Amino acid sequence: MYTIVTGAAGFIGSNIVKALNERGVTDILAVDNLERAEKFKNLVDCDIADYLGKDDFLARLRAGQFDGAVRAVLHQGACSDTMETDGHYMMENNFRYSLALLDWCQAGKIPFLYASSAATYGGGNDFREERAFEAPLNVYGYSKFLFDQIVRRRLATATAQIAGFRYFNVYGPRETHKGRMASVAFHHYHQFRDNGRVKLFEGCDGYANGEQKRDFVYVGDVTKVNLFFLDHPEKSGIFNVGTGHAQSFNELAAANVNSCRALKGKAAEPLDVLLKQGFIEYIPFPEALKGKYQSFTQADLTKLREAGYEAPFARVEEGVAHYVRWLNDHV
Repeated sequence: MYTIVTGAAGFIGSNIVKALNERGVTDILAVDNLERAEKFKNLVDCDIADYLGKDDFLARLRAGQFDGAVRAVLHQGACSDTMETDGHYMMENNFRYSLALLDWCQAGKIPFLYASSAATYGGGNDFREERAFEAPLNVYGYSKFLFDQIVRRRLATATAQIAGFRYFNVYGPRETHKGRMASVAFHHYHQFRDNGRVKLFEGCDGYANGEQKRDFVYVGDVTKVNLFFLDHPEKSGIFNVGTGHAQSFNELAAANVNSCRALKGKAAEPLDVLLKQGFIEYIPFPEALKGKYQSFTQADLTKLREAGYEAPFARVEEGVAHYVRWLNDHV
């Protein structure tokens, strides 16, 4: 019996594959699109049973090749570029592809765990999994939002588990291939390594320089949530996956600089000292992002906790320290 992971060579997907391996699970069908071939590196240290390209996978799925051979589907495959302007591509890749998998899983009574996004909330300040608080700012967020609406309609009559996870700002190992769409933590590490300083946007939306806040969540915690629901197929719904505690970009930058300094045996310094020493600098806020930027996000974890997930989430000081050590060893 296969466990199918789509987007398996991507950021969160490859971390899920690795986490499954650490449990002894290797009967994994990895599905992805390797047109950007460098993503293969995310699976080099993983054990899988087979790999299929996305289109080939869908064709075989519809032909009945996997009927009766699948334990669960963890659907992480999507275009996550929030600046993508091709709405047709985004909807085909994120919405229609997801809908085809959902239909197949429901027909076969197979658990279906999938990646949604905090982008569904748009620019509001209330992040509860309710329709009243959802107003995406871009077509990426809309593609995730629309699929969530389909899921909500089907939950009452579902034949098997359907669990969607609204990821907030995820960072951590195995995101190098994402380039400009990699996390801010990733870019801060490289900026400091290459130039001795990190860059932050100046203030916007009433926030002071670097004081915009996001719910930064470590990818290791994201995988733990996925595996918790995999272990509990009786639990369905749409759930926020973040720390529940917003932290500023200044805090993220300071954690990164101090973690990089720690690699050389140097002591941590507070933000004001790092600013005075020129380790952090502010740059003008991009015109292209005005009106399309979430200056504040913070996951409401009420539903996740009510579902029984009790594990703590790492703050940036802890998560970034782990990540910087990993980057230092792998990049």
